[in-house]
Amino acid sequence: MIKDFYDNHKNFSFRTLIEYYISPGIKCKFDLLKANIDTKKTYNYGIDLGSSGNSFLFFLENIDQKFYFDIAELPLKQYINKIKWHPLCGDLMKLPYRDDSFDFLSAIDVMEHIRDDEYAVSEISRVLKKNGITIITVPHRMKYYTQQDRLIGHYRRYEINKIASLFERYNLKVIRTFGVYGQLMRIADIQSSNPEKIEKNLLNLRKRYMSDGRFRKLWNFFMKISSTIMKIDAKYHSLKKAMNIGLIFKKV
Repeated sequence: MIKDFYDNHKNFSFRTLIEYYISPGIKCKFDLLKANIDTKKTYNYGIDLGSSGNSFLFFLENIDQKFYFDIAELPLKQYINKIKWHPLCGDLMKLPYRDDSFDFLSAIDVMEHIRDDEYAVSEISRVLKKNGITIITVPHRMKYYTQQDRLIGHYRRYEINKIASLFERYNLKVIRTFGVYGQLMRIADIQSSNPEKIEKNLLNLRKRYMSDGRFRKLWNFFMKISSTIMKIDAKYHSLKKAMNIGLIFKKV
């Protein structure tokens, strides 16, 4: 079960909003997502499906009411008791929202974790208003599928034409496609060699970043350099070689 996976893997369930400042990959991804959407347009109701504890929605200032939805309960606790924040634990396959509820929806690194992804797309389309925007990211190309994908619960990687066609069957027209991670992201495969050790190191990194001011300054410098290199790798290489891709859809 997906819920059991995230409840039992602290590296995922313990993620917080600080992740943007300690993970070059997450900073790279969120920065590229923001660069590809119209941040001047305002939205009344936005929802992040599979929000985890480091939701992309948090970093958008143009959404009035923000809904954080995740299958794991622990990551949602940081969104409680915030004005205009609405966290809810549940299953994407049974979204507890009315038809046409949202004008903005994000599902960042979610679709690959769902066995019946077509039904998930039908639910996304159902709760999205006409002319509403959906932005997603997914791992790209099955030829890159590795043990690391299996380790973190990926059923598949996607080809651009196939995922675009899947969404279009439910009145979601692709309006933009872009790279999120380039070939540098192959370094993530190292986690499959010793996942317990990597998970422990990541947890210690979060703690040290929060408690050690000197280390935090050094890490911020490292983040600036490394995330910039990752963005260059994603933006200026062929989309065919992208390890992860972002797609923006409009409901028609």
